Amino acid sequence: MVSLPKRDGLRGVRVALLEARMGTELAELVRRHGGAVRSAPAVREAPLDCSAVVSDFLDRIRTPARRVHVFLTGAGATALFQEAERQGQLPFIVESINSGTIICRGPKPTAALKRYGLSTIATAASPYTSRELLEAMAGIDLAGAEGTLVHYGERNESLSHDLRQRGAALNELCLYEWRLPEDVGPLQDLAHGLVKFEVDAVIFTSQVQWKHLFHVATALGLGDAVVHALNSNIVVAAVGPICSAALHAAGVHPHVVPDNPKMGPLVAALAEHFTKVRYVQTGGG
Repeated sequence: MVSLPKRDGLRGVRVALLEARMGTELAELVRRHGGAVRSAPAVREAPLDCSAVVSDFLDRIRTPARRVHVFLTGAGATALFQEAERQGQLPFIVESINSGTIICRGPKPTAALKRYGLSTIATAASPYTSRELLEAMAGIDLAGAEGTLVHYGERNESLSHDLRQRGAALNELCLYEWRLPEDVGPLQDLAHGLVKFEVDAVIFTSQVQWKHLFHVATALGLGDAVVHALNSNIVVAAVGPICSAALHAAGVHPHVVPDNPKMGPLVAALAEHFTKVRYVQTGGG
């Protein structure tokens, strides 16, 4: 084992990124701190054929009722309004949703709704988990309300359960899903690279990135080896508590989780970590 000197930020640090949608922006942040980027996009947002789902939703909201609309994702909100527009119902859906109570999980769905002139009654506080969302809704009476839950790329079963337990008659909308990239070659290469210690750090900006990396690694017979590598001489950075919890559940213990769950603070926290900490090399480069 060899003691390594402290680093100046990410200068000379080989950083693996799994971000796809904001991959260019994340890579630029890492490079600004001096890091060398290795990109292996792990997720693609695949739209679903939601014409029938949205048509049914439009029919539902024609009946007068007390409604509470919960948006977990900007992509889901955008998909809903775009499909309504395709069906010639955009003014109607905007007016109907505006007449109800609107709650958002975080800034992304809030921004998506703002583009349609809609404002939220409540927004979850950072770090925007289901816990903060439910806390933001604590003063909202859901008993007997018609609830709408617009999911992100996979169904949040526990949140659905909690909203139903509070009395909402819940209508769940799943308008897109998270899938593996069409080309999993870079992910396969990264799995091999991790067990060979070809990178010094990995940045996870969503829990599904870890799930997909582990899925690909397991298919290669490298699942356990990747977990071992990430717990050895590779620094793991997770954007927030949801991502961190998914890693912990798989036996991976993140070294860096910023207080503010955004890419900028995440990269800054990783750079600070490398600046402060002296490492012991356990194998590989």
